[in-house]
Amino acid sequence: MSETSNREPFTTVTAIAAPIAQANVDTDQIIPGRYLSLPREEMAPHLFHDARRSENGQLKPDFVLNMPAYAGAGIVVAGRNFACGSSREMAVTVLKDNGIKAAIAPSFGDIFHNNCFQNGVLPVTLPEARVDELLRFLLELPGAEITVDLAAQTVQGPDGKVDRFEIDPFRKDCLARGVDEISMTLGHEAEIAAFEKRRTDPAFAA
Repeated sequence: MSETSNREPFTTVTAIAAPIAQANVDTDQIIPGRYLSLPREEMAPHLFHDARRSENGQLKPDFVLNMPAYAGAGIVVAGRNFACGSSREMAVTVLKDNGIKAAIAPSFGDIFHNNCFQNGVLPVTLPEARVDELLRFLLELPGAEITVDLAAQTVQGPDGKVDRFEIDPFRKDCLARGVDEISMTLGHEAEIAAFEKRRTDPAFAA
């Protein structure tokens, strides 16, 4: 179930961006299946568990999210087809619970892409050549920031270059207001109830 309350409206995010310079990163890499039965609050430390930790549980110093320069990253930049594979919503929530507010890639797994909007995370699709360029900047300049502006539909990279991205207007509105389809519908509960009452009234049916 998607998060429908206590969601902050998405406006502009300027944050350290972590490069995941690999294509076809699947949802099982983001949150391995053996941790899916954990309560959500206990799942967060297992983000990219198998890539982040050795067999004895020690953090691998060469994995990007373990490097001090990327501590507190709020954006991930990844290769094409990011978060493909199984349709686990926890692949989004575990990223969000680790502070990730936006993901930038040439393409995303379809279900993950939809789940992002349901949980207040912005997936940004940019041309692969530009994403590769951003990845190079982030690897060469650890700790560099990226700015994602939802209202303007732009991404400003560490090089100052601004790229525009496309987004469905309805989904953009939901993110900007901090709601999803369910909570938006519940906002019209009184009108829906009134319509149902009129619909079942014999006088209305006539």
